[in-house]
Parts: sequence; structure tokens; C-alpha cells
Amino acid sequence: MASISPARRALAHAPWSPAAWRDTTFVASGVPLQFAGWVVLCAIWPFWAPVNVTPILMVLAASGALTLLALRPLTRWQRERCWAMLGLHIPPMPGFDDGPAWGVLRGLRTPEVWRVLRYHLVVGPLLAFGGLAAIGAWAGGAVLACSGVFPWMLPTSSGLSSAGGPRAIQLGVLSVTGVLLVIAAPWIAAGVRHLDTRAALALLGPDRAVELERRVEDLAEKRASVVDAADLERRRIERDLHDGAQQRLVSLALNLGLARETLTGVPDEAMQVIVEAHEEAKEALTELRNLIRGLHPAVLEDRGLDAALSGIAARVPLEVRLRVEVEPRASSTVEAVAYFVVSEALTNVAKHAKASAVDVVVLRRGDRLLLTVADDGVGGADPAEGTGLTGLARRVGSVDGTFRITSPAGGPTTVTVELPCAL
Repeated sequence: MASISPARRALAHAPWSPAAWRDTTFVASGVPLQFAGWVVLCAIWPFWAPVNVTPILMVLAASGALTLLALRPLTRWQRERCWAMLGLHIPPMPGFDDGPAWGVLRGLRTPEVWRVLRYHLVVGPLLAFGGLAAIGAWAGGAVLACSGVFPWMLPTSSGLSSAGGPRAIQLGVLSVTGVLLVIAAPWIAAGVRHLDTRAALALLGPDRAVELERRVEDLAEKRASVVDAADLERRRIERDLHDGAQQRLVSLALNLGLARETLTGVPDEAMQVIVEAHEEAKEALTELRNLIRGLHPAVLEDRGLDAALSGIAARVPLEVRLRVEVEPRASSTVEAVAYFVVSEALTNVAKHAKASAVDVVVLRRGDRLLLTVADDGVGGADPAEGTGLTGLARRVGSVDGTFRITSPAGGPTTVTVELPCAL
């Protein structure tokens, strides 16, 4: 963003500029509101000044309660002032603005009440003095700037006449001082306005740290919902394919196989077409089964990780030593992530590692599911080379898990994953 030149900045804060009058009006309107907290706190003392300890404590308690009851209207008026004059919206604070009015009396344990008290009893009065300084600069500057005009309106015989040289110099100095004060007044008002808006946002609005924490929690919940919805959709597609397209392909393959075995007297060309169609149907059925297994294997949902991972290990063309201890079972989403991590890791070992054996260990320890895949291959696995490791890390991260791989040149390669079971 291009910076504003000093000349344009000076014009923007000139005494006749709209910004100068807006800032001055804003800080001037805040003076009574920013002193109001102390006015309410001390309202009882002019009418009753006790001298004994018990009445003093009673008056202090009454003053404190009255101040707490006044916090909400004072805060609301400050927010409305910021919105009406600056267009600055300060949202309400959960835990302070909701509930009955007397709920603030029980809110001393909440940080929101203490932040609001800090504004109305500490920061606000200091800003009010800044507003008074801006008003004083305008008023005093205007009076001093005009001080050299009034003596010239008097008769020359008057003692206040500026006919004398020393008095004329003094009046000139006062006039120049007044002009400088008028020039400085918009800058003072702008500074107080800037501090006031920052203090109001920080102390009269929601705590940014709390809001960020709440947003992170909300986003985490939404992400978990999206992951669960995606897992449910995969399972739905798996059921539809299993109960629909797969059954039709099975029926087609059976009919073609029956035709291939029983038909006689068919020309060789026609029989060749039947044979090719039968083989194509069987290949399509195999691919569809692999696709269904890749979406969401039914055995995972029915019998758990132990049976599902045993099926994967049986299909890998090398020795797989499997150990699974996952009682009690984790959620279906976490189990699906663990299943696909092991499946993809074993596929990578079979394709790239040149290993003779691989150890797979899946253990549940408290609210964490620990998963390790270690092979005795050549090592050198790099997620940047597109071996599917980046996809594994993303899948693990989708449920707030951790993914770690160590694969020095020469091996061995170890993939370690931790998944939260509280999902």
C-alpha cells in the first residue's frame, strides 16, 4: 500500500478538515462517558461519609455493586458512540452482555468484567484527560490567536492598547502560540481517537485470543464433521457398488462362463467373443472389488482393524509381521485413516523399498492410536518424490494426527503415525 505524503497528511489534519472536526467531536463526546465510571463509583460518598469500619465497608460494597450494574449501559453507550461517529463496530462479549442485568454482579470471576472495569476506571479517564487536552488546545488556541485583535479595537488612550512596542511583541507571541495550538489540536484529537478506538476494541469487545481459540475449535469441529461426512459417503458408495454394480458383474460373469462351458456348435469366432467377454467381465469384477476395498472395506466396519489389516498383509508379495492391539475400538473415521495409511505404506514398500520383510504394529495407548510400519529395504524414501507419502501425511493431518518418516539411504524405512482416538 502506497504511503501518504507528508503534505497530504498535513492537509488531512488541517484545522478546517472534516477529519479534524470528526476526531474532535468524538473525543469531546467521550469525556463525560469516560468519567462516568468514577462518577458512579463515588456517587454515594457526597451524601453519606461514614466514619466507622462497618458503614465504610457497606458503602464500599454498595459503590462497587452500583458500578458493576452501570457497566453494561456505559459499555453499550461507548460502543454506540464508536459506531455513530466512526462507523466502528465493537461486537458484544459472550459472558458479559448476555444474561440478566444483575448477572454482572456474579461476573467478577470472569475476565470480561475485569477488562471492562479496566476501561471505565483506568483507561477511560486517562483518555478523557486527552480529550480535555484537545478541547483546551482548540479553545485556548482560538483565544490566543485572536488576542492580538482585541487591543486594536480599543482607543489608543486605553492602557490595554497595543500601541506600545513591548506589548505588541507580547501580543504577537501569544497570537503565534494560539495559531500553533490550533494547528496542533487536530493532531492531539487524532491521537486520542486512535488510542480510544484501540482501547475500546481491546477492552470492550471480545478478547482476540479467546475469539481465535473459539474459531480454532469451531474450525476443528467443522473439519471433523467434513471428515466424518466424507467417510460416510465413501461407505455409502461402497455399499451401492457392492450391492449393485458388483452383483450385476458377478451375474454377467457367471452367465458368460456358463455359456462358455455349455454352448456347443458355436462358430469359433462367436466362441472367441464369448471367451473374451468372460475374461473382460472377470477383470472388471476384480478391478471393482479392488475399488470397493479402496473406498471402505466392509471387513473393516464388520470385524475391525485386525481382520482388515490381515487381509492387506495377505495380499502383499513379501513377509509381513503384523501386530494389532486396538481394544477398545476407535471411531470408524480413525480406523479408516489407519487402514489406508497401512495399505498405502505397504504398497510403497512393495513398489519401491526392495524389502524382504516389513513389520506393522498398531497399538492403542489411552486416547492415542500408535501405528508403525518398518521395512528392511534400501531406504531413501522422500515425500517430495510423489510416492504417496504426502497424501498419507495429509490424510493423517485431517484428523489431527502426526506423521513421521525416517528413511536414511541404505535403510531401514520407518513410518510412525499417531492418531487421536477421541474423535
